[in-house]
Amino acid sequence: MTVLNILLVEDNQLLAKGTAKLIERLGGHQVFITAEPKEIFQQCQAGAVELVIMDINLRGARWQGEKIDGSMLSRHLKSQWKHIPIILVTAYTMPAEQHLLLSQSGADSCYTKPITDYDAFLDIITLLGQKRS
Repeated sequence: MTVLNILLVEDNQLLAKGTAKLIERLGGHQVFITAEPKEIFQQCQAGAVELVIMDINLRGARWQGEKIDGSMLSRHLKSQWKHIPIILVTAYTMPAEQHLLLSQSGADSCYTKPITDYDAFLDIITLLGQKRS
């Protein structure tokens, strides 16, 4: 199994820490947590990110003076780093909503939160991690 450097973009610190611990313990991956757009772009620019797990609703996140959400951040990331897989995590559960989010964001996958099936979630991480170039 390949160990990935994962950037977890989540503004709820309790949820972020719990998710990161589970991914590290069950999947063996390294997880860096942030909800700050500047840090996200710095980590990608430095080549420290092999996969991004992106929350959609990021309260208070701002980029270049404007409020930004996970969908917009994903679109910006994909415009510069197409090779980095992005998994959106969202409370939107309807397939049509998730399809729209994927098409707007350019992300590679969408997963409903709260995450209850960590085995399935880790399978998606593994699959996308293997596909990166």
